[in-house]
Amino acid sequence: MSFHFYRRLLVGGFLLILFSCGGPRNTVHIVHVPLKPAGKSYPSWGKPYTVNGHTYYPLPSAAGYVEEGLASWYGPGFHGKRTASGEIYNMYAFTAAHRILPLGTYVLVTNLENGRRVVVRINDRGPFVPGRIIDLSYAAARALGMLEKGVVRVRLVALAEGHRSGNRVVFKRIPRWRKGEFYLQVGAFRHYALAVRLRERLARRFPSVLIEPYTSPRGTFYRVKIFLAYDLDLARKKAQKLKREFPTAFLVAR
Repeated sequence: MSFHFYRRLLVGGFLLILFSCGGPRNTVHIVHVPLKPAGKSYPSWGKPYTVNGHTYYPLPSAAGYVEEGLASWYGPGFHGKRTASGEIYNMYAFTAAHRILPLGTYVLVTNLENGRRVVVRINDRGPFVPGRIIDLSYAAARALGMLEKGVVRVRLVALAEGHRSGNRVVFKRIPRWRKGEFYLQVGAFRHYALAVRLRERLARRFPSVLIEPYTSPRGTFYRVKIFLAYDLDLARKKAQKLKREFPTAFLVAR
């Protein structure tokens, strides 16, 4: 690929216009969106992987996903290295790492400390530090005003499927993050019997425990989820308490 293409990609990364509250609620104005090179494919998008003894199961879809927690950023030490998606990490592009969101997902990130917002694309895995939910690129962290502090509290809203419209990407739907059905996913199993065993144990303490099957390139997995609340704030408080008992669990919306 030509030098001029990479140059345009680099310059375009600086031109991202942040989410505008004054425009249509389902529109994010973007001058340039860094897409994967034509003809390339990401290897093993949905493949479970293990880091530090913990196995992570990427979600088959990002629709409805919301999350709040700590964000960090990574820059010069990783610039030019290969990401989990197969792309070369560019610290000046608006990208990020997440443990389970599908690679290629666009995420609206809000810095809850100053209200700044930015849209990033998930192209890497991480962070694997307890309590952190997303690792942002240098460019995204700078846009959110968090470079100096390093770690800030953020809200993530996964943006559903979108399409280009001129110099914009218009998304079909942005999930409402305040109201909905919020669950704590506490496990994912290849064998249904193991999921049933965990559900039966949890059902002694929680009134609503679901088993939700999903299909990945490696087969069918069964996710066990505890219903928390219809309100995000209440669900988040409950999840924080339960994470002491289930440290690898995470909050999901349905």
